[in-house]
Formats: sequence, structure tokens, C-alpha cells
Amino acid sequence: MILPTARTWVYPLSVNGRYQRIHRVTGALLQAVLFVTPWIDVGGHPAFQVDIAGRRLYAFGAVFTPADNLLLVLIGLAAAFSLFLFTAVFGRLWCGYACPQTVFLEEWIRPVENFIEGDRGRRMARDRGPWNADKTGRKLAKWSAYLLMSFVVAMTFVSWFSGAGVLWTGGSGSVAYGMVSFFTALMFWDFAWFREQFCNYLCPYARIQGVLCDDHSLVVAYDDRRGEPRGKDSPGACIDCLKCVAVCPQGIDIRDGFQLECVTCARCVDACAAVMAKRGEPSLVNYATLSGQPRTVRARTVVYASLIGIVSVAFVGVLAGRHEADGYISRSPGSLYTVDADGWIRNTYLLRLTSHENEPDQWQVEIEGLPAVAEVSAPSIALDPAATTTVPVVVRVPPGHLIERSTPLRVRVHSHDDELWMDTSFLSEGT
Repeated sequence: MILPTARTWVYPLSVNGRYQRIHRVTGALLQAVLFVTPWIDVGGHPAFQVDIAGRRLYAFGAVFTPADNLLLVLIGLAAAFSLFLFTAVFGRLWCGYACPQTVFLEEWIRPVENFIEGDRGRRMARDRGPWNADKTGRKLAKWSAYLLMSFVVAMTFVSWFSGAGVLWTGGSGSVAYGMVSFFTALMFWDFAWFREQFCNYLCPYARIQGVLCDDHSLVVAYDDRRGEPRGKDSPGACIDCLKCVAVCPQGIDIRDGFQLECVTCARCVDACAAVMAKRGEPSLVNYATLSGQPRTVRARTVVYASLIGIVSVAFVGVLAGRHEADGYISRSPGSLYTVDADGWIRNTYLLRLTSHENEPDQWQVEIEGLPAVAEVSAPSIALDPAATTTVPVVVRVPPGHLIERSTPLRVRVHSHDDELWMDTSFLSEGT
């Protein structure tokens, strides 16, 4: 697809109707998740936070570390296949009702624009006219509002990574506020100028929807059998009022058929329904399938649903085998074994534990595989929630009890309701 050489501005007309009321509800739900979640505390951490510096993900009481990469991959796969299934059945309803780009444009940007500059006709006339005091003042007021909204959204977005309380009270570092500045500028540019071009040229979801959808997927479609030939004096039901074109935020004519740019926001449906209601007829634009026969169960939906099931079973299996902590043991750097003054052979290890819980716990260390006379010196490990700690483990064996130069050793680390087993070896002077 080739980008246009000049920006073609779209002036969508305000519209009300059944689907716009639904949009406001779904938009309110999305905003509640976005703005409220960073402030909810679960176990001393935000309900959802991506801690990049600490390499942890906090999700409603659960803590995921790099050792949980498989779980995160499975979650990502389940989300992707769910999106594929949803799109195959319902088309681009995500774009029209839940995408942050659509929600912020419809619930924040366009109402502010209409309040400051007026509806479609006034904005078009003002933009065609010269720059005077009225035009300049309104543009500056609108852009100032956009900048403020961009800052609020950017702060909220970065709160998902830095923590809302710390970020909003000025306690975060320069990197966090640098990201806020970057996203504020990016969103201001999007809100003030780029807008629908994001959906048309940049959004990856729009690029792949043609593969995910087929003739049985739900789309916004024009009923040309009833509507054509169009015109006030024609036998077709369409009077060519162009309301469906005027309200479209993507700047397309839905009567030209299915188009990649359509985000199925149903503004054209509500506009046509209002016009046709005056004539006592149903809307010419509605949600429909290109085949005319909705069919949920078909090859691709069965495949997507099966993949979701397989991934879900794998996720449950991996989660069931997940421990309260992750750990590994390694030999102390630069040491093999040491013969102490009393003749005992000593091996020193470093045990590293990372908690996956939001509650503190106490862990003990035991060993298996050495003679009963072996001594183990290891502290009781107090592991704080989502913390990582490293402690030394010293194992000593008296002389004459080991024949092999290397003896397999199993280390058991246990709490009151969980245990970890780690394999290593004990080195000695054996032959």
C-alpha cells in the first residue's frame, strides 16, 4: 500500500444511535481497566505491573519471573489464537469497540474537537478559511486539551511499568519520565494529526484481518439489493444522502463494498438507521456476512478453537508443576574442593532462590547422596515476596569416606508446603 502524498483530512459528523451507546459502554470498561488497574494493590504490588528492571511480571497476585517464560509464551499464544477466533467469527469488532486508538478518538478527542470547533460543517469551513484570531484561538485551545490528555494517557501507560504511586508523586527515575515525554509527544501527534491513518497504514491487526476473515465473518455491509439504484427519484431505497459517508471516521463509502479501512464501528449503521426510520424502513447498512449466511462452526474456527484448547491444557499442566520458588545451585566461583585443617573435605556452593509468591516464606536446605557423617552448613532462608536471594551452602565430608573423585549430590530445598530438588556433585581427593 502506498501512502498518500498529501494528508486528506477526515471530518466525521457526530452521530448517535444504538451502536454508539454500546461503544460508550465498552469504551468505559476499557478506560476503567487502563486507569484503575495500576492503582489496585494486590500483595504489596500493583494488580498488574511489568517490572522491566526487576525482570518480573505481577498479575493479580501472581509473580512471573524469567523462569516462567514458557507460561508467558502459552498466555501469548492463547491470546493470539483467541483473537484469531474472535476475528474469524465477529470480524473487526475489537477495532470498532475496544481498541484504545478508537476509544480515545471517539470518547476523548472528537467530543473535545466538537465542543471547541463545532461539528463537521463548521470545522470544514474554518479550516478552509484564513488564519484569524478565532481560528488561532480555537486551534490552540484544542491542541492544549490534546496535549493534556496525551500526558494523562502517557502517565497511565508508564504506570503499568513503573508503578502509579511512585510515578505520579515524582518518585520515578529519569528513564520513566523520559518515556512519559516520548509517549506524550507520540500520542499528541496521533490525536492531533495521524488519527485514522494509524488504522490504515500502521496497525498490524488491520494487515492480517484479510487472512483471518472469510465470507462468513461479521462485517458492516450495505444492502445493495434494496438500496440500488440510489437517488431520491430512483426505485432504490438509498436516497444518496451521504450520511453514511459523512459520519465515517475512516473517510470511506461503505456502499463501495467491503474495504480494509473499515473498523466496523457502526457509525454508518446508526446514521442510515436514523434516516431510513423517517421513511419507515430498516437501515440499508447493517452487520452481516458477505455470504449472507452466518456460520460459526467452520474449518478455520474449529482449528482456532482446537489450538486454544491445546494451549490451555498445556498452560494448566505447566502451572500445576510450578513451584512457589525457582532456584539453582552452582559451585562457588574459583573453587573445586578444599581440605580443611582437620582433614575434612569441603565443597562450597551458592544457592539462588527466587520467590513466585506474594507472601514471605522460610526455606530449609538438606542433601542426599553423601555418607551420613557429612555435615551441611546452610542458613535458614527467609524469602520475601517476589524477592531473589543467594546464600552459601557448605558441605563437609570426613576423610576416608569418599572413593570417587566426583560424587552425585542432590540438594533438597523445602518450605512448609513445597520442595525443590537440584542436582550437583561433590568433589574430593578420591581416585
